[in-house]
Amino acid sequence: MKFIDLFAGLGGFHQALSSRGAECVFASEVNSTLANLYEENFGLRPAGDIRDVDPAAIPNHDILCAGFPCQPFSKAGDQKGLECPQWGNLFDYVVAILRLKQPRYFIIENVPNLIRHSGGETWSFICEQLREAGYDISFERLSPHMFGIPQKRERAFIIGDREGLNDFIWPLPDSVPKTSIRSVLDDSPPNAHILNGDHLRYLETWQEFVAAFPANQHLPSFPIWAMEFGADYPLDGKTPHARGYRGLEEHMGAFGVPLAGLSPDQVEAALPNYARTKLKEFPDWKIDFIEKNRAFYAEHRGLIDPWIGRIKDFPPSFQKLEWNCKGAERNVWKHIIQFRASGIRIKKEDTAPSLIAMTTSQVPIIAWKKRYMTPRECSRLQSMGTLQNLPNTKNGAYKAFGNAVNVDVVRTIYDALVGANAVEHAAGATVAAE
Repeated sequence: MKFIDLFAGLGGFHQALSSRGAECVFASEVNSTLANLYEENFGLRPAGDIRDVDPAAIPNHDILCAGFPCQPFSKAGDQKGLECPQWGNLFDYVVAILRLKQPRYFIIENVPNLIRHSGGETWSFICEQLREAGYDISFERLSPHMFGIPQKRERAFIIGDREGLNDFIWPLPDSVPKTSIRSVLDDSPPNAHILNGDHLRYLETWQEFVAAFPANQHLPSFPIWAMEFGADYPLDGKTPHARGYRGLEEHMGAFGVPLAGLSPDQVEAALPNYARTKLKEFPDWKIDFIEKNRAFYAEHRGLIDPWIGRIKDFPPSFQKLEWNCKGAERNVWKHIIQFRASGIRIKKEDTAPSLIAMTTSQVPIIAWKKRYMTPRECSRLQSMGTLQNLPNTKNGAYKAFGNAVNVDVVRTIYDALVGANAVEHAAGATVAAE
């Protein structure tokens, strides 16, 4: 079986299919650093921008693999979709190759938001184009943790077969196996990035809060926004910005700071950063979070007030906590941590959070080791642990793994889609050669 690897990145599709005996006859990757690594790891030099490649020059192949750039469809991106001036039209080139070369199969991967983008219109258009190119198609959302890899990272996979998918069944497990991030960790990696003193202080302060919370009550399932402790600026009607930061003299800002006697600029500075939105009204979800935090403070003021002064000088994102460890030991040092713009997120050690390409600041932190995961450890989350050459900078590696497709997930899809047919194809090729 011969395949092509479009938008190849670190070569997740290549690793998966070559491990099943398939041969890569063409690859494309616009990033020159990743293209160099691809050549070093697989002995094949990728073409650059697929838009500069004549589809007729691409070798004939049995399977087209593509993980076209997800930024236009990701929730974390601008969501311009197929109208994105930089990446939006790349899908057209995939379809053009399918129409011209007519490989029997394709496997395409993207973010799950692709299915929901623009109210489903983008997805409907993509499916229509693939069917018009001559394929019976199916799609599913899959995550590595479903197959025993300790990472929750749901992706949308679309598969196609020119001869029909009547017998195809998505390889969904009957039950999700238990996993632990410890299975991908090294004992004492020499190149690990250690938490700095400020980060340790932020976590130690939040640990005091967690430990002081009543043992017979669950910690909140909603994000804890400490800036709302003592605040009572109005949430209904116009936002403070829409009011020109006027008429709030009787209210309290972040951490209960009185707004009386302050100028509009001072009122703005005294409010939580998320309350300075330029929207005319607060969205319902934000009002819900704020009201829950104010009620939480009113109920637990006795334990919060002696502690709250220690957090007031933290950067805003470190004044928020998401405790995603219901029922687990209340010790931040026993879990997995992410520093996010939305706050400090604490998760159980069973799975790592999704690796994200658009930011390298959210690399999982192994709390009990007080360090970030290393690039090599992250490679194992993408089932790329045997990849010999990685990007030579940590940020480059983290970004590349955030963009990568999981090798084991693709391998499982390939087995279900191509499996027996690959054996028949190989047998037929042998007979033809004789």
